[in-house]
Amino acid sequence: MDSSASSTLPLHDSDHSRLHQAFSALRDGLSQTIVGQSALVESLLIALLADGHLLVEGAPGLAKTTAIRALASRLEADFARVQFTPDLLPADLTGTEVWRPQDGRFEFQPGPIFHPILLADEINRAPAKVQSALLEAMGERQVTVGRQTYPLPQLFLVMATQNPIEQEGTFPLPEAQLDRFLMHVRIGYPAAEAEAEILNLARARARDTLRPVAPVLEKMPIEDVFAARAAVLDLHMAPQLERYLIELVLASRDARRYDPQLARRIAWGASPRGSIALERCARARAWLAGRDYVTPDDIRAVAPDVLRHRVLPSYEATAEGWDGDKLATALLDIVPLP
Repeated sequence: MDSSASSTLPLHDSDHSRLHQAFSALRDGLSQTIVGQSALVESLLIALLADGHLLVEGAPGLAKTTAIRALASRLEADFARVQFTPDLLPADLTGTEVWRPQDGRFEFQPGPIFHPILLADEINRAPAKVQSALLEAMGERQVTVGRQTYPLPQLFLVMATQNPIEQEGTFPLPEAQLDRFLMHVRIGYPAAEAEAEILNLARARARDTLRPVAPVLEKMPIEDVFAARAAVLDLHMAPQLERYLIELVLASRDARRYDPQLARRIAWGASPRGSIALERCARARAWLAGRDYVTPDDIRAVAPDVLRHRVLPSYEATAEGWDGDKLATALLDIVPLP
């Protein structure tokens, strides 16, 4: 969590109302730009409020790049996009030291990772050494080049994308890096009504007569994001709900007392980082809904996105067709509600 957010003064009711209105306008604007992907819009806002990073998996053409660009355009934050390829080098991401002969010294030239909003497009197309360059940045909010460590911006959000269709020439993300992502979101094709709206939108853009969509008179200040994050942490979570959340994570590590067969299918469960992510995301979802308390539905709604990349199937389960999605669903089925 950013120190600026944790040191924010308590908010008055008027401040809460203003922040809710600002985020409602932000969600409406994104929804009109990114048609038919409401789950992606909500996941972006949850990641922003929960101070985490997002891994989005979906077929080409589903507005993944458009979504993060649209979010950055509505915040007082710079945006950078990195197309991951097999020949990408870590320095292409982090930056490098350049020799300045006129000064007789090396000067550090920051890479795109120093932007507050970063799109890592098709992250699984780069080899492990490039993927691992994101580990320190995502986990510790800093980058080390040579002997020097450089802090990243206070607001730092990485959205990485994966294409599930093409597997040739790709490098699966290591589990250590997957755990750095707050959520792993899978998106599908839009419904027929949304597809028709997309066609209308595309035609309007082609004619350069696009109707106004949620005009942005001014961008959201970063201070409002930090204030909203502090408000999210102040939401009430009942002790029995917190215990339910913990039980979900504990069951992912050892489900024998709930279902011995499920325990056999899980090779590795979620780490404590998964518990933190589940709580943060549930709180953020409740806050976006305008509530000052968390419900069981908030936890259950975000659990698949939080757990699917953290709960790993055994070899036997993989052969039986089980994956993180099925395991997360099974955990929600076996752990009783409070």
